[in-house]
Amino acid sequence: MKFLKPLLLTLLAGGVFGLLALTSLYFYIKPELPSVSVLKDVRLQTPMKIYSQDGLLISQFGVKRRIPLSLDDVPDTLIHAVLATEDSRFYEHPGIDPIGMARAVVNLVLTGEKGQGGSTLTMQLARGFFLTREKTYIRKLKEIFIAWHMEQVLTKDEILALYLNKIELGHRAFGFGAAAQVYYGKDVSELTLAQIATIAGLPKAPSTLNPISNPERSLERRKVVLLRMLDERYISPAEFEAAANAPVTAKKHGAEIELDAPYLADLIYNEMVELYGKEEAETGGYQVYATVPSRMQKAAQQAVVRNLHDYDERHGYRGPIDQLWTPLDAEEGQDPDLVTHSLDNPAWNESQMLDRMAQVQPIGSLRPAVVTRVSEQSIMVFDNQASYRLIDWDGLMWARPYIDDSHQGEEPKTASDIVTEGALVWIRQRQDDQIWQLSQFPRASGALVALDPFDGAAKAVVGGYSFYESQFNRATQAKRQVGSNIKPFIYSAALENGYTLASVINDAPINQWDARTGVAWRPQNSPAIYDGPIRMRIALGKSKNVVSIRLLRAIGIDAAVEHLTKFGFVREEIPRDETLSLGSGSHTPLEVVTGMATIANGGFAVQPYFIERIANEMGDTLWVANPSVACDDCALTAQTDVAKDDIEARLAAEFGLLDTTQSRTPDREVRQAPRVISAQNAFLVKEMMRTAVRGNGRYSEDPEQNTYWVGTGWRARNLLQRTDLAGKTGTTNDSKDAWFSGFSPHLVATTWVGFDDMSRTLGRASRNQNLINANPSRFNWIGNAMIGAEDGAKAAQPAWIRFMQVALDGVPEEAKPVPDGIITVRIDRDTGKLTNRTDRTALFEYFIEGTEPTVYAQPDEPVDPFVEDDTPRRSPAEDEIF
Repeated sequence: MKFLKPLLLTLLAGGVFGLLALTSLYFYIKPELPSVSVLKDVRLQTPMKIYSQDGLLISQFGVKRRIPLSLDDVPDTLIHAVLATEDSRFYEHPGIDPIGMARAVVNLVLTGEKGQGGSTLTMQLARGFFLTREKTYIRKLKEIFIAWHMEQVLTKDEILALYLNKIELGHRAFGFGAAAQVYYGKDVSELTLAQIATIAGLPKAPSTLNPISNPERSLERRKVVLLRMLDERYISPAEFEAAANAPVTAKKHGAEIELDAPYLADLIYNEMVELYGKEEAETGGYQVYATVPSRMQKAAQQAVVRNLHDYDERHGYRGPIDQLWTPLDAEEGQDPDLVTHSLDNPAWNESQMLDRMAQVQPIGSLRPAVVTRVSEQSIMVFDNQASYRLIDWDGLMWARPYIDDSHQGEEPKTASDIVTEGALVWIRQRQDDQIWQLSQFPRASGALVALDPFDGAAKAVVGGYSFYESQFNRATQAKRQVGSNIKPFIYSAALENGYTLASVINDAPINQWDARTGVAWRPQNSPAIYDGPIRMRIALGKSKNVVSIRLLRAIGIDAAVEHLTKFGFVREEIPRDETLSLGSGSHTPLEVVTGMATIANGGFAVQPYFIERIANEMGDTLWVANPSVACDDCALTAQTDVAKDDIEARLAAEFGLLDTTQSRTPDREVRQAPRVISAQNAFLVKEMMRTAVRGNGRYSEDPEQNTYWVGTGWRARNLLQRTDLAGKTGTTNDSKDAWFSGFSPHLVATTWVGFDDMSRTLGRASRNQNLINANPSRFNWIGNAMIGAEDGAKAAQPAWIRFMQVALDGVPEEAKPVPDGIITVRIDRDTGKLTNRTDRTALFEYFIEGTEPTVYAQPDEPVDPFVEDDTPRRSPAEDEIF
């Protein structure tokens, strides 16, 4: 007994000391413990996702992959696997498991090593939220205190839900929802027992136990999880055996991208970063819905890619990427198809070819392939997918030699004129007929941007051939000289200064001496054809350069600059000399299409926007765009909203677009866009632009009766077969930039083609007789058969036409609305003055009331009862070809 009392006193003192020490440590650590509000309002770092207007995933931004799950979304099998493996007494302990802690202490005493045991699920969560994996005693104490603290402020289910969403599981997957996607490409509810056991075993060491990096160790860990589930009676022995013997099926999956539109995604990402900051944008779980429908975006991307291939191929073939081996020459009488190796090294086997092609990254639709056989007018290739493909003459005949941008070699007659066996080449599958053909990476660049002209909503954005080759977005960042695309705005200024569509301007050469430089300025038409006195409508339709200059001189540079700023062009970027009238100013395609939208919508300056709405990770709407719209009377808010909602609901049903009416505030105020030009001015400019995209007058073989002429963009009307289109070509000096801008009643689009090297011209293309003789269906007027100097109509307009063919498919034509204050009078075709005649010398023209001519033309020809219309007898394509 004499030892009992000292022992009890020692134990008591030790207990008191330990309690004091623990209390002291608690108060020492307490300032570092998270507050109740932090724990009650934990925000998971969820990546931003960008969707098309109709809900297709375009891209995902954020280092951490996370798919938030509610506890109801998690299968019981996964919960059982996690609890059995990590914390079987989770619902019984207060955040610290004495049994587990005692086991860890014993292990430390016996081995001297700090093991993994002892941490409850709550403690792991505390470490994941607030601490590191550093194995120190102070960190362990913090972990214990935080875990106990969490148990005081959160329910067990809340803690479990946070754990399932927060825990790191390797390959940047955080939470089991993301792990299911990363490792198996599935929703967590679709996983098998073996797959569930695999990801449930990851929390212990996600970098070394995951089935992608270490499949053998993952199998061992999976078996441990299954044994624990068997011990806890969550699964039967038969289920254990089946899952334990299941093969490893994991492989790395990216985000399930449904619409690959990286230029658009990057544009929206940068806007979100500007709004929220980089960290918040990437981790806030935002679901961003673009204004762009997937159907139009796909059409725009395909149009730009096809157009660049057409341009590139009509300028000739630049040769293979590499020559892997040189074929033997066939001996006399030997079948050339049997000669398949080189004198220096034998023909490569499939493995060698695949290894070499692995060094060539596919670009868009282009994939590498090796020529393994060359026949008379076909080749056999072995591609990077280990497939042999026969490319016949239809996929080869375009490939005449490239000499320079303006010269091409002779058309090939046999396949050996183009490539030899052993050549490493590009091939692609054509969009229109799915035929494989020899190809090459286009050196020219292109862009397309389309807007809704009535509110500025983007409908398509393409910034180049391949974002993965160049992230420079030419649709929004490339300031290039706009050429004749500027003329509609110059003509609009002329209308403001007393000119009419019937005004006659002299289309004659200009030769102006500049005393300061000692050089004469001699601007020319393109082509250098001069018609003499010409009406303003025809001058814009034919894109007469000298007429544009004379109009600028008449209205004055200052007035023209002031007028151009109304369309959104930056004053400081507008040249203050006469080259302004020819488009020497540099603007982006987005700036040009925004200006064109003002003409298309009747005179209102709308602002382009790309984000329709933003939601949180649960899908709750946080923000909805409320753009200013083109409307004369925006006081009728309710009617306007209902009308627009009805239209969008119809389009949603008809074209599969997202019905955004669900996210609108019914009584929101409609904001009117500022009117910058009159409705009458916009209508008359639109009329001239309609002239530019069609054949006009009536064709007759009798020169005296023929009034037929075509605008520079006539292919649009011929190929789209619509009457409600307007547009304007644009070509800069030396054809360094080619443009086409045009619109239908509810869609405006601009396309551009040029080289990133601004000193390089687009050149010319000669006729490729192979395409005409061998396959007339391939010879078309919006493809690789166009000839002559490149310009807006040949290099840029084809992309616009192909985009519009898809965008307007199924959309009915609309009659043009004529605004109040517009009248029509009969005028003389040559003088623009009034006339009483009804023959070929007369036609009706639009005027702003009060500006119509008051003087009659003098009769100088006999009356001919020839009725004027604008239907050509045959297409201008036929005239040009034959």
